[in-house]
This record gives sequence, C-alpha cells and structure tokens, in this order.
Amino acid sequence: MEERCFRKGFGLKDVIAPLLAESYGSPIVDRMRALGSRARAGDVTFKLAREFGFCYGVERAVDYAYETHAKFPDRRIFLAGEIIHNPDVNRRLKDLGIILLSDEPRPIARYRDVTREDVVILPAFGVTASEREHLNEIGCVLVDTTCGSVLNVWQNVRRHAREGFTAVIHGKHLHEETRATASQALTRPGSHYLCVKDRDEARSVCSFIRGEMSGAELAARFARVASPGFDPDRDLQRIGLANQTTMLMQESLEIQEMLRGAMRDRWGEAETKSRFRAFDTICSATQDRQDAVRRLIEEGDLDLVVVVGGYNSSNTQALARLSANEAPTYHINGADGIGPDSIRHRPVGAPQEVATTGWLPRGPVVIGLTAGASTPDSVVGQVIERILSLRRIDADRLESIASRPEPASLPPRPFL
Repeated sequence: MEERCFRKGFGLKDVIAPLLAESYGSPIVDRMRALGSRARAGDVTFKLAREFGFCYGVERAVDYAYETHAKFPDRRIFLAGEIIHNPDVNRRLKDLGIILLSDEPRPIARYRDVTREDVVILPAFGVTASEREHLNEIGCVLVDTTCGSVLNVWQNVRRHAREGFTAVIHGKHLHEETRATASQALTRPGSHYLCVKDRDEARSVCSFIRGEMSGAELAARFARVASPGFDPDRDLQRIGLANQTTMLMQESLEIQEMLRGAMRDRWGEAETKSRFRAFDTICSATQDRQDAVRRLIEEGDLDLVVVVGGYNSSNTQALARLSANEAPTYHINGADGIGPDSIRHRPVGAPQEVATTGWLPRGPVVIGLTAGASTPDSVVGQVIERILSLRRIDADRLESIASRPEPASLPPRPFL
C-alpha cells in the first residue's frame, strides 16, 4: 500500500542540489562571507548581519518541495498556500508546475480540485487541524514541511488545553501559523483560545483580568480573533501563553510579564503559579537574526539599513522594526524595488509599499544589510549588485574593509 504522508523527504538531495544551488545561491554573498561580512567597493561599504536569510526550517521546506517535484513527475502537485513568505521562492515553485492554492479559509473550497491521486505540500507554517482532517479524508499524498519549531508550539498548546488552560497566542491574527496554532488549542472539547497581536491588545486583556473592563466588552473587541463561544469570565481564569515563532522576542517577553502581572494582581502570587503558564516559543533562528541586527546597530556608523524579505514575512518585519528606531530603514521585497532615483519599500507599520527618493546619500555611505529567514542568498546578492550599479561599481570590486588578503570565496552554504 502506498505511503500517504511524508515528513522526511525522499532521499533525493543529490538530485536536486544543483538546481537549488543555481536558484538560491549567490557568489556575491559567498564573497561577502569570505570577507568577514564587511566589505567595500568604491565609496560604498556593506555591513552584512552575521545571521540572515534562509534558516534550517525554510531550507528544509524548500528542499522537500523540490524533492517532491522530482519524486512525482507525473502527478499534479499542489501547495497549500505559500510554502514560505518569499515571492521569489514561490514564483520558482510555480514555474516548476506546482499549483499554489488560494487562501480560501474553508477547506472544502480550498481543496475542491484535489483528488486522491494528487500530491499536496503542506507549508512550513503548517495548516489548521480542519484542513489536515479534510486532506486525510481525500486520501491524497501529503508532504508535510511544517517547521519543527511550530510543531513544538502545537505540542505545548495541546498539552495546556488538556490541562484546562486557555491559549493566549501572541501572533498576527491572519498569519497562517497563528491560525494553525489556534486550531490546535481546540483539540480538547471545551477548550478555547484568544489571539493578541501587540502590547495594546495585551493591555485590554490585562484590564479585564484586573476587573477594569467587562467580559462583554472584551469579548466584543476580540470577537474575530477568539474561539467560538469564548467567554472571558470563564476562559481567562487559567492562561497558557504561546507565541507565533517569528514575533519580536522583546515584545513577546513584555506581553508575558504584562499578563503575569495582571494575573498576580487578580489572584495573588501563590495562586498565579497554578493559573498562568508561559513557554518560550520564539524559534532560535528568528532570535539569532534579531540578535545579529542588534549587534549590527551597536557597531554604529550606519547611514541606512536595508532589510530584504517578503512584505508578509513576520520575521522580516520584526528585523525592520528593530533597526528603524536607530537608522533609516528600508524593507524591500527584492532588488527590483531599487530604481535609479528611488526605492520602493514598506515602512514599518505601514499597510502599503511607498517610493522614497534621495534614499542613498551622495559620497561615501555605509549600508547595513540583513534578510528574513525566508530570503535566499540569491536575492540578497541581487540587492548588493543593484545598489552598487547605482554608483556604476561592479560587485567584483568588493574588498575587505581591513584590506587584508582574503580568500576569493567560500563554498556556498549546502542545502539540506
């Protein structure tokens, strides 16, 4: 009988490795790494964050998608939404013939064209419990690329639900991962969840806990981001806090202490220990990239920072938020946003892309550069090349800031 669900790839890494290296590698980025991530060409100096771009979970998801294409050349292959939040990666998968399904929330509508003979790739964010159940009923082949960090969150949320804790999830309401995590909180009959996206929403929850806001008022405010039948008076007596894995760590910790303090004010220190639980669910790769941006800023001397990654990428948005308070910051999708006279970018907190002129100062300039965990080296390399082209400088002229002899390049990072 044919196996219907795969979580560990197909052993085809050697087959797909050349295509992955060609599609997502970058000699320019390899050169930057060889030069200690600090290099100049002409009057442009780049300081590249020590940790940036593809993380383990993303590499794994992309690797599995290409292996799936090689394993099932004669079958229709569907993607249950974007595999990761990067337009270049998703475009390349579509170019292979993989069909990207719509974001329709109802499984019966989203998977209406899928049959038992088809293959469905589940993205790194995971899918909701109802989607997974519907796909199991169809009986199609599943390739599950759900990130291990996300699976760890689900495990904790389910455990807390079994023990009678309501899941309060710090995450973006419409993000695929947050929706999937919320669905895991409902695996126990009578369990509930509530999503808070930021400190302001957390303050409302704290006001209710302290008796400063009525349950009806809170329920009305969070009606669209809480579980059906959610009753604050009943369901917020015991809280298990979780986080979307790509949120800003500092904000998550602040929300944790806000809620803990409110529970302590309401129930007292001793009882709070049995009524409030929190566990660290920010993935290590997300934290590493945030820490690298902080170190980049602490070095000083930056004239501006360019953050590369999909506009709907939560971890990329967090990187932009970190740097925006310290230096002019431009969050761009990729190199095509950089024109001769302006840059198209998404300001922190803004709903739409804007164009800014005069963004690149005349004369010597020091540029900080980082990229979200779903951004391949190829896109980062294109950004470096495009910026240098504005000064009519070839990327081959990149040299060490310290002017010490360095190896010409390092081998590209291997894909899984």
